[in-house]
Amino acid sequence: MADRFQISKVNGTANAGYDGEGGPAATDQQDPPSSNENHLQPKAPGESGENRRSSRLSFRGFGHFLRKSDAERKFSLAQLTKESLPRLDNYRISMRNLKRPSIGELQGEAVDQRVLCERSGAVLSYFALSIDVVLPNPATTTVTATATATATCHSITIPEPEPEAPGFHIKLGWIVGVLIPCLLNIWGVMLFLRLSWVVAESGILQSLIIITISAVVCVITTLSLSAISTNGEVKGGGVYFIISRSLGPEFGASVGVVFAFANAVSASMNTIGFCESLNVLLKNNDLKIVDNGINDIRIVGSVTVLVLILICCVGMEWETKAQNFLIVTIVLAIFNFLIGAAIGPQGNEENISKGFVGFSWATFKENFGSDYRYAEGVNHDFFSVFAIFFPSVTGIQAGANICGDLKDAGAAIPKGTFWSLLISMSSYALFVLFAGGAAVRDASGNPADLVNGTIVASELPCLASGNCTWGLFNSYEMMQEMSLWGPLIYAGCFAATLSTALTNLLSVPRLVQALGIDQIYPGLIFFSKPYGKHGEPYRGYVLTFFITTGFLLIGELNLIAPLISTFYLASYALINFCTFHAAFVKPLGWRPTFKYYNAWLSLFGFAMCVAIMFLINYVAAIITFGIIFALYLVVMYRKPEANWGSTTQAQQYKAALMAVHRLQNVSDHVKNYHPQVLVLSGDPKTRPPLVDFGYLLTKNNSLMFVANIIPVRVGYKNRQHLVKDGQKYLDARKIKAFYNVIDGFSLEDGINALTKSTGFGKMSPNIVLVGYKPDWNRCRKEEVESYFSILYNAFSQRMGVALLRLPNGLDFSELSSEVTLPANGMGHMHTANAQGFTNELMPAANAASELLHIDSNLNLAGMDSPNSSFTMPQPAPMPNMQRSSRSYKVNSSEEPAVTYHTKGGSDIPQNLLEAMTIFTRKQPKGTIDVFWLYDDGGLTILLPYIISMRSHWQNCKLRVFAMCHGKDEEQEEKSMASLLTKFRIKYSELIMLKGVSEQPRADTMLKHKRLIEPFRRGARNEFGITDDELQSMAEKTNRQLRIHELVVKHSSNAALVVMSLPMPRKEAISSPLYMSWLEMLTSDMKCPVALARGNQTPVLTLYS
Repeated sequence: MADRFQISKVNGTANAGYDGEGGPAATDQQDPPSSNENHLQPKAPGESGENRRSSRLSFRGFGHFLRKSDAERKFSLAQLTKESLPRLDNYRISMRNLKRPSIGELQGEAVDQRVLCERSGAVLSYFALSIDVVLPNPATTTVTATATATATCHSITIPEPEPEAPGFHIKLGWIVGVLIPCLLNIWGVMLFLRLSWVVAESGILQSLIIITISAVVCVITTLSLSAISTNGEVKGGGVYFIISRSLGPEFGASVGVVFAFANAVSASMNTIGFCESLNVLLKNNDLKIVDNGINDIRIVGSVTVLVLILICCVGMEWETKAQNFLIVTIVLAIFNFLIGAAIGPQGNEENISKGFVGFSWATFKENFGSDYRYAEGVNHDFFSVFAIFFPSVTGIQAGANICGDLKDAGAAIPKGTFWSLLISMSSYALFVLFAGGAAVRDASGNPADLVNGTIVASELPCLASGNCTWGLFNSYEMMQEMSLWGPLIYAGCFAATLSTALTNLLSVPRLVQALGIDQIYPGLIFFSKPYGKHGEPYRGYVLTFFITTGFLLIGELNLIAPLISTFYLASYALINFCTFHAAFVKPLGWRPTFKYYNAWLSLFGFAMCVAIMFLINYVAAIITFGIIFALYLVVMYRKPEANWGSTTQAQQYKAALMAVHRLQNVSDHVKNYHPQVLVLSGDPKTRPPLVDFGYLLTKNNSLMFVANIIPVRVGYKNRQHLVKDGQKYLDARKIKAFYNVIDGFSLEDGINALTKSTGFGKMSPNIVLVGYKPDWNRCRKEEVESYFSILYNAFSQRMGVALLRLPNGLDFSELSSEVTLPANGMGHMHTANAQGFTNELMPAANAASELLHIDSNLNLAGMDSPNSSFTMPQPAPMPNMQRSSRSYKVNSSEEPAVTYHTKGGSDIPQNLLEAMTIFTRKQPKGTIDVFWLYDDGGLTILLPYIISMRSHWQNCKLRVFAMCHGKDEEQEEKSMASLLTKFRIKYSELIMLKGVSEQPRADTMLKHKRLIEPFRRGARNEFGITDDELQSMAEKTNRQLRIHELVVKHSSNAALVVMSLPMPRKEAISSPLYMSWLEMLTSDMKCPVALARGNQTPVLTLYS
């Protein structure tokens, strides 16, 4: 193996000690420690170290070692320790990283406590007796795990992917892969067709300024691009890959679409340039296709685009060969122009009459300043000319567009891009100087108009009439006239335009393919299918052909150029912003090897690009940003499963961290009180109403924690698996909460730990929400004591307590939940529950499980039941209620669905379905009755007020019930009404309870007596309720019974009842008597009943 090195043992001592868990290197007289034995070979019971070593060597086929002494033998590191050395394969996102042992293996955990976690979107579990899962990898990989009930036999077979055949994928160096494509992209239609016109409009000085500004933008963007591309491996997708992996899929995808569109339009623009020069050539030879005008451009352009697309489809080999031919042609044409302009017309009056007068100070001085004129329907100025010129320098991303085909993208992109910028900008500047110094703006082309063999502008008849046909202003053929050999300029113009179009057409399908592979926009997935051994995106080429041809039919180069400029500038702006954002946030993963960048320079480049966009054409700039924003919103709405470690995530973390630190230093104020709820639900899938009730209190307002305590040790990975399953279920139901599982604690100790340690700082729970325990009079005494202690300890931690009871209970563990996905291409993502894996480590029942759900038996074996399926969760609306069914489904036409069904296939009663969705379905008109019996700081009245503000409960009005001392009932009612008004609590009715101190009815007292009779202290029950306790608590007991009668009397038709929770005082009342109070207060009700009590600190205020 590549990660092994040999250790020679001489004289009984290893030259290099192994890195075992303590202890020196092994000697001949001493076997290596067991933790450092070869973990790849089984160990027979009672086998000695000598026999083990011999059998190991003979098994490996190294029998010749047996003839050597132990002192002469060599052992690999893998035979001495389970540790692996740092190697590149351990960090690749592939199956090869299995070489690194897990922490469980290094710690020597039992195999039955490990879970083979997520690989390529699948979660596997060792707890299945027979598992055969096909992973959704490009090369199908099969993982097979078999285990007996006692976990005595395990085998994992993970075949390595097939090695790439020689020549499978062509990788390019920095010259062929970056320098030449960038030069071909930069040397485009402007070089031979429009640069002379730019000089005529802007003059030499402003033309150089235009080139300088363009160069500054490109250099700053190249610095930013180089920094990003050297911060890790850059894959296929170019600018899209860079921005999406830096700023996230929202920005990356939107800019990727715009950039691909810009490249496609740029290809049409360069094809139009090729067609224009071809038309001029045909016209000079008295040839034409249709009209020697725009129709010829459309016909020839469509054929040209088709041919270029076919060249791209052939593959990188032919495209590279074509590039080499084109670059040589362009270089020859450039030198042909420079030499011809330097030599001058040599007295040729025909050339002079066309405006090529040769180098002279007078010509240079005349062309030095600007002379903006009306042309092609536009009154040109500096920025309109800049908009037409700028697309000619937008080739710096050509190398990044095909970065997946580069040998070393991180090194090739900076080097090739900077050299291409230096060469191209120098050539543009030379062209401006040569064209402006050797040719005049206007000429007639008639030698008779010459004065003493030269052109005098004041004597030109065509200038006065405005019909001059030659000169830098009027003819795009000046480059041919000034060159050493005119046909070579045509060849150079053809090569420049076709090469740029070719590189554009080559990059667009790969951008589309990258977007489709990432499944960002569903419409692009169809065009991303790879074909052949090179993975060519043929469907993407077809899409590119239609887009390019559509813009080519416009036929006007100067109309298309400004639109492309805004698209490219937007892309460059975001590239600069990516670098600034990463350098400013400084995540630990930001470690580019290219060091010659600056965060503030990148920010300046971003601002510069945006400013130029608006100066060029503010309408086009607004449209461009509008398109980007619309595409951004689409990604935000779809929420694709993409996590690339973007700097946006890093900033969110830092911003949250800073906000929490700032919040920690802010003292609490009653006006900013938020109910932060810790829901003790156990597995949330088994108790949805309790979780839904907690979310009613916290939705869009505060924190919610959902906790599950498992009294047995389940192992780290199994616990993480349970946490992920629970969190996915919450996410599927659009419940924003944090789910956690604690294992290895008793229920009381676990909840005690949760109340003390959940959250951090001000982001900690202040309310504990539990379910009522209806079986308290049938369970063991320890469970009742533990439940009582939970309530008592919560108050001891100065937390509020809420207790929920439903008429039919809260436990729905007999139903199985399933989250299914629509056919959207993401159905390959499953969890262990989706495969029906069973968890044999979970006990069927135990003492703590009966108490954990606080309602009835929580079947821990059902947590990972084979009858409970759970695939990747997605948000789901309310279920469609059926009268009687075996399952009900939470679904919509396009969204994933949460489905509940019975494990045995029996019908689900209607009342069970209604009970499950009591807090999530729209409530009819009714009342929420609040029995605010004791002043607890206002929590008892605040919680129902929050519920009444929810959309599903807005039809239910608050009715407030309060007790009075009996002295002046009318005055107390006015005082209570005034208090509610000052609290700004909207209520429909205030009722003062009368007769609370009266004696309860005989049947009520008899019912309570029978309830507590089994708990009375006697010969068989030494720890029950004593007569002294009953006598001392008689008045309070009667009050609870009387309140029960009043609740039943007034609220039998209420939608929800909320009342004050009696205080659990350990020193004053026993747990059975307290539970009898709760039983009487909440019994005989047809609606949910919630008991709540604050921690005696105010949560409401009178003041603003």
